[in-house]
Amino acid sequence: MTKFPAIARRHFLLASAAFGATVAAGLPARAAPARGGTAILLLSAEPPVLTTIAHTAFNSVYVSPKTTEGLLTYDFDLNPQPLLATKWSISDDGLRYTFKLREGVKWHDGKPFTSGDVAFSIKTLKDVHPRGRNTFLNLVDIETPDPLTAILVLSKPAPYLITALAASESPIVPRHLYEGTKVAENPVNLAPIGTGPFKFKEWVRGSHIVYERNPDYWDQPRPYLDQLIVRFIPDAAARSIAIETGEIDLAPSTPVPLSDLERFKDLPNLAFETRGYQYSNGVSRIEFNLERPVFKDIRVRQAFAHVIDRKVIRNTINYGYGEAIPGPINPNLTKWYVADLKTYPIDLAAAEKLLDEAGHPRGSDGVRLRISLDYVPSGESYSRGSEYIRQALAKVGVDVTVRSQDFATYTKRIYTDRDFDFAFEGMSNLFDPTVGVQRLYWSKNFKPGVPFSNGSAYSNPKVDALLEASAIEVDPKKRVEQWRQIQQILVDDLPAIDIVSQPELTIYNKRIADHTLGGEGVAGSLAYAYIASA
Repeated sequence: MTKFPAIARRHFLLASAAFGATVAAGLPARAAPARGGTAILLLSAEPPVLTTIAHTAFNSVYVSPKTTEGLLTYDFDLNPQPLLATKWSISDDGLRYTFKLREGVKWHDGKPFTSGDVAFSIKTLKDVHPRGRNTFLNLVDIETPDPLTAILVLSKPAPYLITALAASESPIVPRHLYEGTKVAENPVNLAPIGTGPFKFKEWVRGSHIVYERNPDYWDQPRPYLDQLIVRFIPDAAARSIAIETGEIDLAPSTPVPLSDLERFKDLPNLAFETRGYQYSNGVSRIEFNLERPVFKDIRVRQAFAHVIDRKVIRNTINYGYGEAIPGPINPNLTKWYVADLKTYPIDLAAAEKLLDEAGHPRGSDGVRLRISLDYVPSGESYSRGSEYIRQALAKVGVDVTVRSQDFATYTKRIYTDRDFDFAFEGMSNLFDPTVGVQRLYWSKNFKPGVPFSNGSAYSNPKVDALLEASAIEVDPKKRVEQWRQIQQILVDDLPAIDIVSQPELTIYNKRIADHTLGGEGVAGSLAYAYIASA
């Protein structure tokens, strides 16, 4: 029987009877939160769905947890804390996770929340969630001996699993509204019914979402806000104006042009929060479509790596924010990050030679290739970065057409239609590379139609074997070494070029308090947030 290391067991075997006391532990004493008022949350792009049971599109993670909760939440060190589960334990062999569920919880339509909802949701996540098939790969059964007990039974250990149960990552949805339907197309995804602190009221496409206080929320007297409005402002300049003039209370994920940050720091009504991103750990990357004949040839990918300067993107496009990275891991994940990976020095002559050898000589007009670059519509760094990439590749005879589109069109083009050459995008490492990074390179996770999976169609049996071994390895040192090997192979194979760690911060109006209390930050429920002053 495989044993969990003692340190891991001490970390995992946590229990608490009072969610409020646990979350508040260690916070400075303050006056009692005020009830009432409306808070405005700003997003740079409109999410395609309002719950993340079958979708992980960037901004959906900010709205889903307001209505739809998870079993656990997490502090800033990613230690699990109670939410829909109040107590939990892991068997010595790491194969049974037992959760005791909160009593008296009701769905927004008044139906009782039970272990049946947990079993249905987690089985569904394994089937349809972009990361769920990987996260719950070793799940073989979910036992529900009574309405308030759920037991996850695994065939092999999953050392990352206890950290994968946040609301945004593994939402628990109402079985009675989803069972027997095609989950990804269920209309509840667009008008969610959950157990969370806010009830969905309306979604005005292209404009905003309105949530209202759930008067029957299990954690009274929370939520403190009467109403939460989520606004979508795609234009960066308009976002800056809205924040500066006080129209916005919360604006996560570095919502303004990086060039504006220094000026914003001097505005008396605003403040900055860098915490609350421990659960995401984003990176920007260039992903090649390896189904395209031109990119099947590694020499072409190597040529691109010799041309695209990640330091230019970091220093010029990102105004010095973030960190240039040699591989797929964000430096914030310190134990997984490998700083001394192989790199491709900027060398235009070497790139020209590689393109010649790959059979792409310059034509009479000086052009070797004509290809398209699609960028994720999420902040100006991607549009500006794409323009830099276009200009850089033009120097070696590659004519790049930069294409922009809304988020839904972008995800369909990349992951369903497969109608792209290469893309400039952001991806989250999340809390563990087995969950956040494996999905991008595991051949079994090439699933057309599933967003934010293996978009390159990359396949390497050695990488697959290492990924699968790491996913069940309970020895932390062995897992770290496996991921070092994975990263070394990836920078040789170049299915993607990793660029920079994403500089993440939340800009907020000082009138709102207690919006960032743990590792999920503003992507949590906001049950504790309140208006401290008019």
